[in-house]
Order: sequence, then structure tokens, then C-alpha cells
Amino acid sequence: MKPSIRNLFRRAITFAVFIAILVGAYTGYKAFGQAIGDRQQDWPFVGSVLPRTDDLSMPPVSEIIGQFGETPGGENQVYARILLGEAGFTLREAFFGFLVGLVIGMAISIALAQWRWLERGLLPYVMASQTVPLIAIAPIIVIWGRKNIDFFPWEWQDWMSVSVIATYLTFFPVAVNGLRGLQSPKPENAELMDSYAASWFQTLRHLRLPASLPYLFAALKIAATASIVGAIVGEISAGVNGGLGRRILHEAFNYTTGPDRLFAAVLGAAALGILVFLLVSGVERAVVGTQNQDLGE
Repeated sequence: MKPSIRNLFRRAITFAVFIAILVGAYTGYKAFGQAIGDRQQDWPFVGSVLPRTDDLSMPPVSEIIGQFGETPGGENQVYARILLGEAGFTLREAFFGFLVGLVIGMAISIALAQWRWLERGLLPYVMASQTVPLIAIAPIIVIWGRKNIDFFPWEWQDWMSVSVIATYLTFFPVAVNGLRGLQSPKPENAELMDSYAASWFQTLRHLRLPASLPYLFAALKIAATASIVGAIVGEISAGVNGGLGRRILHEAFNYTTGPDRLFAAVLGAAALGILVFLLVSGVERAVVGTQNQDLGE
């Protein structure tokens, strides 16, 4: 068996074991809570710090999984197809946010790597930008987009504001890890490029960018999943018609009649995050190679 196939198989087994442990812990805790019944209030964690184990608070795993094949009332598709369509909508928003965040993050990292005085002056503000809660700025971005963005040749739509929110979470890991990667070449390598009278752009292209790839792909894995989180939070704040965020909000409003559907929607969002992570990992293996992949992680 080839090393790459063996590594892929090992990771698949590890992921399956991890999921099995989560399902076992969920089912075991629910069974324990139901076994002690009303005495849950006498325990320090069960039913107090940890949730109660009734079917409303913790639907059975079988019902959550079975919900993917059910057709909700008022819908003409099974729930799995509904979530797939919503995931595609969210993925589009996250994709554009990811691309813009990648461009902005790399531009910041290149500028900071080139001018050290700019790094000392700007990097603290880049760090501070992530201390603002996303749930606080998301409505501001949406309202600002609706009322102030009218200078483009196209009509600004709410999903574009959601992409801006995804960009906010995406650019930071790219900027920070990109800067670290661009500064990673050894001094003697940079001196060798200087001895060849290489220009700044040539040094960037042939030395600093290749050296930054393991660091950059580590950041892209974080940024890709963060873009999904930003898109979902933005959908909830923007009130867009579509997306996993609105689906989760809709199921939360109808929680008492279908708690298993909310759990299924959350699982759908988690699966989308895992998917984009795997896509970036696949690109990493193709670009960097398996030899440098472990360094990037």
C-alpha cells in the first residue's frame, strides 16, 4: 500500500473512531440520565451543568440520523436534499469571502514582511481586529451594505454582505501565518538571493513564497472553516432567504415540534466545515506534497 493511501486510510479510521466515541458518549449520557429519572436534580452535573436527557433536550441519535430521510411538513423534498441546497447557498457566500480574505491577508503579510516598521505599527491592530465579537459587527455590515453600498455597477445584495463577514474571519489567519512563512527563510538564503542581485519580487517569488506554503496552508485550513462560520452567522444576522444559518434559525423557532431537525441541521453545518477543510487539505497535498504536509499541520 502506498504511503499516501495508507495515511488517508489511517486518518479515515481515526475520524470514524472519533465519531463513534462522540456517539457513544452522547448515547451513554442520555441512557444514564434517563435511568436516574427525576433524581437528575440531585446530581451536581446531570440535568444542571449538563443538559437534561429527555427527548426534547437530547433527541435519540437514531431519530437525528433518520431525519435526513424524512420530508418535513410543508416541504416537497427529503431533509437531506433541503440541507444540501442550503449548504450550497452558504458555500457560495463562504467561497467569495474566503477568496477576498485570502487576497487581503496575503497583501497584508507581504507588506508587513517587506517593511518592518509597518509590521510594528500595523500588526497590533490586525490582532485587535479579532477581539470584536462577530455577532456584534455582522448586523452593522449588513445594514451598511443595504444603505451605503450603491457605487457598484450591480445591485448590492445581502448575501454579498455575508461574504464580507466571512472575509472578516478569513483574512486574519492568512495574514499572521503568511507573515510567519514569508519570514521563515534562513538569512543565508536571503543573502544568496542578494548576491545574485535578485529584485524584491524575484526574492518573493522564488524564495519567500515557496517557503511560506506550509504555513500558508495551515492558515487556509483554519480560514476555510472560519469562512463557513462567518457565513452562517452572517445569514442569521442578515435575514437572507437561504443558507444553513437561516435553516438553523428556522429549526430553532420550531424546536419543540422537531428538535431532531435542529440537530440534523447543525450536523449539516459541521459536515460542510469538514468538507472545505478536506478540500484545502487535498490542494495542499497536490501543491506542497506529502513531505511538507506534516510541517504545515
